[in-house]
Amino acid sequence: MSIAVGLDELGTTLDGFPWGYLVTVRDDGRAQTLAVPTRFVDGVLVASVGKGTAANLSARPQVTMAFPGATGEALSLIVDGDATVAGEQVTITPTWAVLHRPAVGRD
Repeated sequence: MSIAVGLDELGTTLDGFPWGYLVTVRDDGRAQTLAVPTRFVDGVLVASVGKGTAANLSARPQVTMAFPGATGEALSLIVDGDATVAGEQVTITPTWAVLHRPAVGRD
């Protein structure tokens, strides 16, 4: 089950998710995942990243962030967006968001 999250509701929804996994793509096409604390400021996600992640984002700015639910039963939040990099700070402008039910224990 998925529940669409309107971008105008994203700030409120993010209140329950203080950190998430930022998924970028390396030069060799493999995914790189980094756990980062995030802030939601003026409609964008803001986080600090290292040089490798910043390079990935500069080359391929379309990203996904996955914010896990607090328990194996709780919904997770998935956000797609477009990233811009300034030094080691990334700003992600959300383009889509969804709350998603875990598949654990479901056949």
